[in-house]
Amino acid sequence: MNHLPNFSSEQTLQLKNKGLLPSSTRALLVRYRWFVLFVILPTILALLYYGLIASDQYESQSSFVIKAPGQRSGQTSTLANLIQTTGLPGAQDETDEVKGYIRSRGVLSDLSKMVDVHRTYATSNADWLSRFPAPWKADKIDNLFKYYQDMVSADQEHDTGMVVLRTKAFTPQEALLLNRSLLDLSERLVNRLNDRAQERAIREAQNRVTEAENRVRRVRIELAQFRNAQDLIDPEKQAGAILDVISKLTIEKAALQSQLSVMQRVAPKHPSLPSIRARMNAIDAIIGGQTGRVVGNDAAIASKLGRYEALMVEQQFATQLLTSASATMEQARAEAVKQHFYLQRISEPNLPDIADYPKRLKKILTIFGAAISLYFIGWMIVVGILEHSPDD
Repeated sequence: MNHLPNFSSEQTLQLKNKGLLPSSTRALLVRYRWFVLFVILPTILALLYYGLIASDQYESQSSFVIKAPGQRSGQTSTLANLIQTTGLPGAQDETDEVKGYIRSRGVLSDLSKMVDVHRTYATSNADWLSRFPAPWKADKIDNLFKYYQDMVSADQEHDTGMVVLRTKAFTPQEALLLNRSLLDLSERLVNRLNDRAQERAIREAQNRVTEAENRVRRVRIELAQFRNAQDLIDPEKQAGAILDVISKLTIEKAALQSQLSVMQRVAPKHPSLPSIRARMNAIDAIIGGQTGRVVGNDAAIASKLGRYEALMVEQQFATQLLTSASATMEQARAEAVKQHFYLQRISEPNLPDIADYPKRLKKILTIFGAAISLYFIGWMIVVGILEHSPDD
């Protein structure tokens, strides 16, 4: 790749005499200047940064599962039992919501109320490349959120359903505090999801109860208005009482009729016969009047009984509907309690005593590998161009 200018022997001798030719070391550097520039120099810079400058980062780790209804174990449960019962297809939606919440911008706002996230990551104890904000970025909320996403992770193990929460910071105490706070916020989220589901189920049942109550109230008002307008308390009972009176008067009239028949045969001119006939006529008039109250015209009880019976049937149906809706609401409350999901902690956040990051040797080797790969790719491109270029 190196194409040094061709000097004649006389020119070379003149350069040597003037001391302008490089030494053997400088000659090597000049000859392999591109390798030094693109491979050696980045590797040296990586060695200096990760070996002397890069700040230690500590990682706190905890794990939890979202347990479905009926799977909440006692405190004596072993770790094996907990993990064995964490295959929760019914709780996968809740698990996904918790994971999404941990990685969301909303949790950064909630977390900042418990921990000074900005101060934690913008600490002067961290090196200028590791801390927030990076030299080429502004101190903005959006950049802080992206930085937070690099420092916090929540990964689920598919075979057990367990979520592993990892938080990184520049001190062990801050990593622990971040992890513990996020775990508490996740528990609050699960409780809010439970409350929301319970409120929705109970609200629907309560709406049905309210509708049934309004229906009962409306029917009772209509029934009261009907009674006041028609001067009737209970048409069925009132009609029955009238029919009892008519029945008694009919019996009394029949007795008088029998007595009148006997007296007309025995003593046709008996002085009590006119009074018996008068009593019979009076009874007929009374029977006719009472019968008119029951049937025979629009003001009779019989014409009002249909509306009354319809209102009574509506009242009974509305009352039964209210009873059923009340029972449904109580059942919904009981079911809502049974359907609660729980965040079960498998392991509490730990206080790290060894800096897990940065992976210094891994970073240096990665930079060296990337640099030398790019160098050889560039070398092959240049060689290809030179081989296909026309000779001058």
